[in-house]
Amino acid sequence: DCALVYPSPEQAIAISCDTLVEGTHFFPNIPAAALGYKSLAVSLSDLASMGAQPAWFTLALTMPKVDSDWLEAYSNGLFEAADYYGIALVGGDTTRGPLAITITVQGLMPKDKALTRSGAKVGDWLYVTGTLGDSALGLDLLRGKQQAATSDYDYLVNRHYKPTPRVLAGHCLRGLASSCIDLSDGLVSDIKHILKASTVGAVVDVDAVPLSPQLSGCVDQHQALSYALSGGEDYELMFTVAEANRGPLEKSLIENGVHFTKIGQISAGNELQLQQQGKAYNVSHLTFEHF
Repeated sequence: DCALVYPSPEQAIAISCDTLVEGTHFFPNIPAAALGYKSLAVSLSDLASMGAQPAWFTLALTMPKVDSDWLEAYSNGLFEAADYYGIALVGGDTTRGPLAITITVQGLMPKDKALTRSGAKVGDWLYVTGTLGDSALGLDLLRGKQQAATSDYDYLVNRHYKPTPRVLAGHCLRGLASSCIDLSDGLVSDIKHILKASTVGAVVDVDAVPLSPQLSGCVDQHQALSYALSGGEDYELMFTVAEANRGPLEKSLIENGVHFTKIGQISAGNELQLQQQGKAYNVSHLTFEHF
């Protein structure tokens, strides 16, 4: 999720760059404040997946014209996220053109504590933070493809507009998790990155995948699991941990108020097996696609 550079024998810097383009990554009518928050949050999620502490970022903003009201609202959302996660804007660029946002974030960590995708071993347990599928359903609510009560609608759309980078969870995983990735393209797609990098397989119990009450209250179980397994843009963390480190890791997460769920186990081979009550579970749509 990030490049790692080593400026000193003791320290590593994690670097990630993300571009968001109007019509590909966000609707033209997205509230500017929500776009400001999300454009930084998705990059912070990359730092979280490496266990890095956010330090500074740059912003390249391309706009078709100057709009002072839009810029003020966008900046408010951007700095809401920046202030909360303690990261400083240190530079960037502006230019004329179709609306697009490019953010480069950098974070710090001890040299030997970086989390990667390549350390999962056979027998390791597989976990996720938070709940899955909310953002994807929120997107379909905005598209008019689903309906929800007002309170559920607001919650799910907010989960799409304002994801939570799991920076604190990433810190808890340092030195304990064997691999980690943030869930941007959906559980099924993203777990395959860990399996490929670690040359292992995995068995996932779909009934263990955490769902929010709002998601489960809006759609049936099969739809809910489809959103959770392949919806995308949850920006939760998926990680693996050896049996010997389970106790210390769970203790650290609990003490820091991080919600987490064990959903499966790493296996021999290179296949991902989705199971429900011991039987194979099929999902028709397995890859998140930007609209």
